[in-house]
Amino acid sequence: VQLQASGGGLVQLGGSLRLSCAALGSILSIDVMGWYRQAPGKARELVADITSGGATKYANSVMGRATISRDSAENTVYLQMDSLEPEDLAVYYCLAYRVVERGRLGQRDYWGPGTLVTVSS
Repeated sequence: VQLQASGGGLVQLGGSLRLSCAALGSILSIDVMGWYRQAPGKARELVADITSGGATKYANSVMGRATISRDSAENTVYLQMDSLEPEDLAVYYCLAYRVVERGRLGQRDYWGPGTLVTVSS
């Protein structure tokens, strides 16, 4: 399974971004898909995630500014963020958690390679 993310780049302060991440491979199901981020000098942190049932969770720092959604048929997760702040500058990582694959026993977690979001004033 590979995760392919897109949508990062340079965003104006107060602007918006939309990240997408597609999980590719012989996938039967994915329990949770989400986004983490790592700012310079800081630990990786959860931004938002969404279960296969549609339940969502957001970091306090993005609450009210971010919306996570998911197309389970396409194994794709989206993150819409508005009113970007300097603190949103980070590398954003997509996560597919508890993935069940055809022909393989058990569940696995997969991370995407990361996409850089830069906020400019």
